Amino acid sequence: MTNSDPICPLCGRPIPNGGGSLHHLIPKLKGGKGGPTVLLHQICHKEVHATLTEAELARSFNTVEALRAHPRLEKFLTWVRKRPPGFRSKVPGKRRGR
Repeated sequence: MTNSDPICPLCGRPIPNGGGSLHHLIPKLKGGKGGPTVLLHQICHKEVHATLTEAELARSFNTVEALRAHPRLEKFLTWVRKRPPGFRSKVPGKRRGR
């Protein structure tokens, strides 16, 4: 980890080299190909997609601010901020029931 590591816009922790994942704010399947993207921790990115459908992301959660305000993601972000920047879950995440 260096001082020049990018910062995850969701959790605010540095993203170590190779630990980032590009998130399309509007999903590619919903017209976001070539649209705005943000670099997130892989664990943060997985949680976004485990929590929200592509339609929900396109319709209501297409900004970092909206993602941060989602109740479940808000709880996850409070938890993950206490973890080291390179933290990865050992247990594979799964989609939550809707």
